[in-house]
Amino acid sequence: MSWVAAVARLRARREPGVLVTVATVRGHAPRRAGAKLVVGRTETWGSIGGGNIEAVAIDRARELNGAADPEPELMEFALNDKVTGPHGVQCCGGAVTVLLEPLPVVQAVAVFGVGHVGLELARILARHDLDLHLIDTRPDMLTGERLGVLADAVAHIHVHHTPLLPEEVLAELPPGAHVLIMTHDHAEDAALCDTALRTAGLGSIGLIGSAAKWARFRRRLATEGGHDAAAIDRIKTPIGVAGITGKEPATIAVSVAADLLRTFEQEAHRAVPDTVAAVAYPPPAGSA
Repeated sequence: MSWVAAVARLRARREPGVLVTVATVRGHAPRRAGAKLVVGRTETWGSIGGGNIEAVAIDRARELNGAADPEPELMEFALNDKVTGPHGVQCCGGAVTVLLEPLPVVQAVAVFGVGHVGLELARILARHDLDLHLIDTRPDMLTGERLGVLADAVAHIHVHHTPLLPEEVLAELPPGAHVLIMTHDHAEDAALCDTALRTAGLGSIGLIGSAAKWARFRRRLATEGGHDAAAIDRIKTPIGVAGITGKEPATIAVSVAADLLRTFEQEAHRAVPDTVAAVAYPPPAGSA
């Protein structure tokens, strides 16, 4: 399997991984610069030359797979008979630098209702590296022609046409998926809110609508749905950035997307690093 296919497999599984690349080679080494290895939780694909280099890189990649917010790293290897690694000796005579690039599990977002606002929102979110689920009961909202504006998307887009019970899609979403409810039908919205509160493992839940709409929904969720106040408070409405009051679909979409991106940031354990860390293996004192 090619490294590209291996990365795609991890993405489809929503499994973290690490892409290991031979960055530089000086002198003799098992593989040339550019050789790649993909490391998942339990599987690997490809090779950077075997032996101590590959085994140490796999060990470190597995550590990164278990980290909350791993950073890219450079590992340096001296290949001579004076250096003994944890997995043996490689005495090719050269030196190798290996780049480890974490492949984190991306955010997942489900937009229920791909009308005017939903499509504008999809256009914005599609520019980000995430899994984007678009759900609508109306087939004309999900035609290839209409969704053609997403053809160059960075996101992986999953289209769901659910003519009867769109709330069934909630159980199919990946753990931690963020849900935005903005269908054309208030009855659909109400059913989705009720089911979302009953679905374990979801991320944030947002509902588009006015204060009057939300007051009615709160009463129904409490009296008919049996949800307590703490559960109902999981639903955020209105959605978007406070203070942006424009009602044009594109304006609303920008506001909602910005608020969602802020939610992503709040979930992150720490900021994305500005630099690539360099890790020497073995330590310089043992180098040739």
